[in-house]
Amino acid sequence: MKVIGMSGLHNSVEFKKRELPHLSPRDLRIVQGLDSAAVLVTHQGVVAAAAEERFTREKGTGAFPIGAIQYCLRAGGLTLGDIDYVAHGFSYEPFRSLFENHLNGFTQRQFSEVYSREAQLQCLQQNLSPVDWSNKLVQVPHHLAHAASTFYLSGFVESLILIVDGMGEVDSTTLAIGCKNNIEIVKRIPAIHSVGILYGVFTLYLGFDIGNDEYKVMGLAPYGNPNCYFAQVMDLVRLKDNGTYTIPILFRNGTLEEKETYAGTLGLLSDTFGPIRTPNSEIAQRHMDIAAALQQVLQVTLLHVLRHFKKETNQKNLCMAGGVALNCTANTVIKRSRMFKQLFVQPAAGDDGSALGAALYVQGKYEATFCSRRMALPLWGPCFDNSEIAQALSERRGCSSTYFESFENLVNEVAKRISHGEIVGWFQGRMEFGPRALGSRSILGDPRDAGMRDRINRLVKKREAFRPFAPAVTVEAASRYFEIDEGDESAYSHMLLTTQVREPYRQQFPSITHVDGSARVQTVAREDNAAFWSLLTKFGQLSGSPILLNTSFNVRGQPIVCTPSEAIDTFAFAQLEALAIGNYLVVRND
Repeated sequence: MKVIGMSGLHNSVEFKKRELPHLSPRDLRIVQGLDSAAVLVTHQGVVAAAAEERFTREKGTGAFPIGAIQYCLRAGGLTLGDIDYVAHGFSYEPFRSLFENHLNGFTQRQFSEVYSREAQLQCLQQNLSPVDWSNKLVQVPHHLAHAASTFYLSGFVESLILIVDGMGEVDSTTLAIGCKNNIEIVKRIPAIHSVGILYGVFTLYLGFDIGNDEYKVMGLAPYGNPNCYFAQVMDLVRLKDNGTYTIPILFRNGTLEEKETYAGTLGLLSDTFGPIRTPNSEIAQRHMDIAAALQQVLQVTLLHVLRHFKKETNQKNLCMAGGVALNCTANTVIKRSRMFKQLFVQPAAGDDGSALGAALYVQGKYEATFCSRRMALPLWGPCFDNSEIAQALSERRGCSSTYFESFENLVNEVAKRISHGEIVGWFQGRMEFGPRALGSRSILGDPRDAGMRDRINRLVKKREAFRPFAPAVTVEAASRYFEIDEGDESAYSHMLLTTQVREPYRQQFPSITHVDGSARVQTVAREDNAAFWSLLTKFGQLSGSPILLNTSFNVRGQPIVCTPSEAIDTFAFAQLEALAIGNYLVVRND
């Protein structure tokens, strides 16, 4: 069976822009259906997966994923006629009456033009003709797609599943039990009580963008004192004895415009915590303290839910997905609680991953031989050979390149340059699926350099100075430098957990040690990514430690690079000293 999974709601932003044209660009993106993506699964497993933003170059786009679908077909050597089903990670049809019976014409038009099955079929027919998709489109409930994306790739026979995001169709948190090829929902918390939306509204309050910059709030939190505002933030969430919660402040949006911008809730936050921070203005200690309190309240809320449902279901393992599952600090608190024997977080936990889950759900439902399996690294995106790289290089001026017959020699040269303080772009193999650069599309630096973090933030990434960088370390050395138990190194391979840098090494690696002594570690095994592991190993031979500063290959506001041309352009714009792309080493002529 061959299934294309897809996420996103094509007309979501444009509909809102037409209906409410006076809203700011930030408010227009407070919508369902961003992060569109496409995935191909067959009897071989996941064959290909990519977010549409990597092809359109519009970060977080919700546009119909035509570029991603075309890539998946090429990667699988398939035509549209070979596809048995298209699985979409939203299913609004059961809730049609909630929209159509509403007195507000806005919701009726929104359902018709954005959410309905007819709207999805129209996108398919317009972009993927001449195939008739009416009998091949399967709409998978959003949280069920998230659940399938994590449980079916966890390798667990049985598990509790926690899905937490802003919202699905009408829910914001879902608890389920996965057992073999079956997923059974046990509890839902409606979207009006969304801890994901609460975190997002605070993200707006702190001057960042909802649905895009929550990770900035997480990175800001360690600079603050949570005790300053914990009581006030915790008072916004009412924990209930049945393991659920309510968030009354989210009710405070009465008009259509308030509901579409959360202006009512933001007004109450400003009354309680002071004026809203405007984007790009100074970040004060008050903002850091609020971020710290918010992060702690999120953790308290998730632990409250999990303690109850752990006791109720007696499950030993936990799988997580949904946008909130990208909060690696909260994930770490859950792991350290030792409530569960094993924790698995699907690395594309946001809405792009719902495309993956929708495809896996349909495969599990209709293919008799379907068997879930533990995933390795999500290296499911496009790759390019040396001839394609050479063509891209031939079209660029201002740089020169050297071809290495031996990849080992290229690795030796790159490791030497990084050890001498150079910042190097690393473009190798298949692109990662999900928001993390895991050693295929990376910018790398020396973690021993005290000024490296500020230098990359200011000159290369063009981003806020408080933002931390992650270390990549060989799996063999991980427990030596970081507080990771021996035998548990693989749990850190997807960069979705933090841990403490061991005390003796914090001064040695200042550019990857956050202000609280933590680091969002990525462990790298040779069998998962041989090229990146080889570079780490060689750098270790030169420096004494197989650790590199690893950040995504992009600049602020830009998706991670996908093609050789994008890599070369970003290398030049970001003023990197070198670029290792395939067997080529590229340097600027200046």
